[in-house]
Amino acid sequence: MTVLFKGIIPALITPMTAVEDVDEAGLRTLIERLIEAGVHALFVLGTNGEFIALNEAEKLRIAKIAVDQARSRVPVIAGTGAYATRDVIDLNSKMLDVGVDAVSVITPYFNGATQQELFTHYERIAQATTLPVMLYTIPAKAGVTLTIDTVRRLSEIPNIRGIKDSGGDFDRLLQLINLRRDDFAVFTGTDSMILWSLIAGGDGAVAATTNAVPGVVTSIWKHFQAGDIAAARKAQESLRALRDAFALGTMPVVLKTAAEMLGMPAGPARSPAQPLDAGARARLEQALAVYRDSR
Repeated sequence: MTVLFKGIIPALITPMTAVEDVDEAGLRTLIERLIEAGVHALFVLGTNGEFIALNEAEKLRIAKIAVDQARSRVPVIAGTGAYATRDVIDLNSKMLDVGVDAVSVITPYFNGATQQELFTHYERIAQATTLPVMLYTIPAKAGVTLTIDTVRRLSEIPNIRGIKDSGGDFDRLLQLINLRRDDFAVFTGTDSMILWSLIAGGDGAVAATTNAVPGVVTSIWKHFQAGDIAAARKAQESLRALRDAFALGTMPVVLKTAAEMLGMPAGPARSPAQPLDAGARARLEQALAVYRDSR
């Protein structure tokens, strides 16, 4: 098997209109700009894509738009995670019909599943689809994670082809990288660790900041591949201003506001998330000044 997942994969925001409907034109524009910036795939319906605030019809529509707009130039990965195993299996079947290239499945959230329950969840999901599956852990949001041993066991299932780890623990990421093979990729989902993951032997990053500053994020990859670690490190460090600004509001309000301030389609986050107040907007504007000439 060849490597399926690699490089910089933006975790797309879901552009919305002023009344919080999915903005198809905005989504198409966002996709086009990201592809032009040199991303290696598109990841829709993740945490920053507000999957928890979208109904099934909206998820399928967003995935269909992404597939249509990508026109096979880059793969489309769709987030299909849910608490119930049967719901993930059902949505994966529908995503196959839509034409996505792979699915990403977040760990079941809220209820604290055991490692054996998590293993069985993913095993059943993988056995029920022909699509490649990317595991997705984000313990701060889901309240549970996959242990290294559980990931090792899951990596042996043929169509489980990678993991996005958003825990922010570099030692854990190194242990995951020790599991990588040509048919099992390891991605960081923590944007502050992109370069360090690549240096350690990781396959890339599923990076939400790409929505706002695609040129900066893709340059980390490009400089690394060219062997210019100093330039890659400079690009990596420049992400700090945006990453630090995330504390100004609820996910993904700050990211969507930043993207819009930098000329990308975004719109509001869906309620109950609320827009930034005037003070937070002013601080965000100040933080983004560093990117005005580097997009």
